[in-house]
Amino acid sequence: MKTVSVKDAVALIPDGASVMIGGFMAVGSPERVIDELVRQGKRNLTVIANDTARPGQGIGKLVDKGLVSRLIASHIGLNPETQKQMIAGKIQVELVPQGTFVERVRAGGSGLGGVLTPTGVGTLVEKGKQRIDVDGKHYLLETALHADFALVHAFLADYSGNLSYALTARNFNPVMAMAGKTTIVSVEHVVPVGMIAPDHVVTPAPLVDYLVMKG
Repeated sequence: MKTVSVKDAVALIPDGASVMIGGFMAVGSPERVIDELVRQGKRNLTVIANDTARPGQGIGKLVDKGLVSRLIASHIGLNPETQKQMIAGKIQVELVPQGTFVERVRAGGSGLGGVLTPTGVGTLVEKGKQRIDVDGKHYLLETALHADFALVHAFLADYSGNLSYALTARNFNPVMAMAGKTTIVSVEHVVPVGMIAPDHVVTPAPLVDYLVMKG
């Protein structure tokens, strides 16, 4: 684990990269990293996230600047700009039910090929997907999600990179920290090793590649 500036962390992300971004309507999103992505003008990004927040908030900032070419998300209903760009063909959008979405991310981080879910069986969602029968029940195979980078926000980190999250800001961050080839964490507070009780560590240090400290 290395401690780096937000500028240097984002410089590692090339145009065209796939990025998982934690947060739910921008709560728990790594805002400083997102702002730096905008400042550096990283383009043609594939964003894997629960949502795109609202214009001017969280991932919505990337959408506003036209930096996203593909989106895998659970909903975009509260961001009219995302909807406009999807209709105009500027963003390719794959909508995934939220439970299926987080399970696909978890599968990616756990080294699994995918998950079986009954959600979508017999609907348009089934098109192009493999259906598997188990004990007489129908399931769809939903493949695992991976990303070149996982962009995570945490409340606490120690100097080894162990992470703890605050309340609902925890949301998708822990599973995404596992599913990115490189995990970049924006953190509010850094404390000495041992200050975070072992049973309060949610994301262990070996999963963290770069730590971006506040300030």
